[in-house]
Amino acid sequence: MENAQLIGLSRQTALRNQLDVVANNMANINTTGYKSQRLLFEEYLMPVAEATEFQTPDHSLSYVLDYQSITDFDTGAFKSTGNDLDLAIEGDGFFVVQMGDGSEAYTRDGAFSLDATGQLVTADGRPVLTTGGPLTISREDGAVEIAKDGTISTEQGIRGKIRVVTFEDPQALQKNGDNLFRGENPGIPQKVGIMQGALERSNVQGVYEVTQLIEITRAYESVSKMLKNVNDLRQQAIQTLGKLEA
Repeated sequence: MENAQLIGLSRQTALRNQLDVVANNMANINTTGYKSQRLLFEEYLMPVAEATEFQTPDHSLSYVLDYQSITDFDTGAFKSTGNDLDLAIEGDGFFVVQMGDGSEAYTRDGAFSLDATGQLVTADGRPVLTTGGPLTISREDGAVEIAKDGTISTEQGIRGKIRVVTFEDPQALQKNGDNLFRGENPGIPQKVGIMQGALERSNVQGVYEVTQLIEITRAYESVSKMLKNVNDLRQQAIQTLGKLEA
């Protein structure tokens, strides 16, 4: 395959991966606490050949390489819900969720509720952890009030404190699906700001994502046209050379 086709193919592959990222962002534009993704690109230089005996050295070919996706952890807008168990974190930090195997995962989605046993859980039914572990609230507890520092109080007194953690390098977190992250060595934030009766919206910017979608589509079409022209020129050359007499 010719070099021009290989370079064009590398660009098309990167564009398709970028399209997947943009499509996923748009699909989660209304997902509570969702953090948008970005794809990073770099130029990958590779020589034409290894030959060194020519007077004119080989020229490096410039390929496109999508080497990493990053997460935009900017805080999304807050919306008031009036639900006492809906929580939003002001600033950095993550709620801690207990997984089925007992391990921990982290999320910005504070749409919590009580399950049939009165345990505080996420929308997917996973226990939300306080500094003392999972929390169960009974009918006798009455109304629930959650202070800005995460302290949970009812008519029966203080019941616990919502656990919030931070990470030195949030980009090291791994996505775990269901709007959850996995990470090592969580730390305790110096200052916690929890807003009761509110949720954090997705930080996806719809206008920006639509603009990206248009640019990706146009770029893909441009590369496709270039590859078609290269293929047409090669076919024309083969046909012309085939008509020459030996």
